[in-house]
Amino acid sequence: MSDVDTDDEVDDHNRLPAATATRVLEYLVGEIVDDADAVRVEVDDSDPRVVLNVHVGPGDIGRVIGKRGRIAKSIRRVTRAAAVKDGVEVDIEFIE
Repeated sequence: MSDVDTDDEVDDHNRLPAATATRVLEYLVGEIVDDADAVRVEVDDSDPRVVLNVHVGPGDIGRVIGKRGRIAKSIRRVTRAAAVKDGVEVDIEFIE
């Protein structure tokens, strides 16, 4: 993820049902994994609760989950707090 977004990228993010939460999630996971370019977040808003599916590169899932799931739990907590700004509730799934 680049530090500078073009107007088109910003507009696309703002159209998502959980735009702020998605951007926070992309940033957090990108800072943890070895291959930040492989991080991809898919938004599934087919249910009342938005599901954010986080795809990471091979071998990075352990870094995102952490010992006893502590890192994943922290990522979920921060992302859910960011989702309050979006006015939605989110669930986060980590996928390798």
